[in-house]
Amino acid sequence: MGKVTFVEKLSKKIEDLKRYISEKGSGGVVIAFSGGVDSATLAALSKQVLGDRTVAVTAESATFTEDELRHAKTTAQDIGIKHYITKTHELEYEDFAANPPDRCYHCKREMLKKLKQFAHQHGFAVVFDGTNLSDLEGHRPGFKAVQETKSVYSPLLEVGFTKNEVREVARSLGLTVYDRPAQACLASRIPYHERITAERLKRLADAEKAIREIVAVKQLRVRDHNGLARIEVGQLERALFNSDVMDMVGVQLKRLGFKYVTLDLEGYRSGSMLQHV
Repeated sequence: MGKVTFVEKLSKKIEDLKRYISEKGSGGVVIAFSGGVDSATLAALSKQVLGDRTVAVTAESATFTEDELRHAKTTAQDIGIKHYITKTHELEYEDFAANPPDRCYHCKREMLKKLKQFAHQHGFAVVFDGTNLSDLEGHRPGFKAVQETKSVYSPLLEVGFTKNEVREVARSLGLTVYDRPAQACLASRIPYHERITAERLKRLADAEKAIREIVAVKQLRVRDHNGLARIEVGQLERALFNSDVMDMVGVQLKRLGFKYVTLDLEGYRSGSMLQHV
């Protein structure tokens, strides 16, 4: 008997995932929907299995950019799933605004509370979160909130999907987000223990938007070190920053109020802010 191929293994996992969705989602499901590859893949498969017994809900807040919100709306439309927006107010909570290393826990707890309220009000039994197996390899205090919250499940994780497997499923489903770089909320651009404010978040969103208008980068973070902008881009995208691009980026970011503008020579690294805890 020959070895099981990657395609065969993935096909079985997809069937296992659909079975999980069917069992846990029989009473209706709210998908925690950012529009990224994980939540989009989960939403698409849930829509296949459950039809109108599942909806996508995006949490809108100061930590979520307008571009990301537009992207989420477009992605939900492409999937054909009903999409709703609920507002969260993390900045009103000191445990979040003070920016401790477990900041994501407090944010996730607030978001899940809102999603469960939505589910209850609209007759859905559970909430699905897009955490996958690869996510647990990094610093993920937000997952603790998922574990603590009743009626919230992570199907991709439970069935054992890695990030690469999720991307492959998304590609097979024809989802345009299959190769989209991982995103993170704007608060992740501010070093731990430096206060998160609406003004800082807006400046970061404006800075990243300005850079994208100058140069076609896919992976981008502008880190705000108390007024110094440290720009991280994908390893292979660093070469895009020639002298003309750097001049234009410097001018635009200083107009936004940054004192200094730097390009990180190491490029984008997930969790780079943990080096400054």
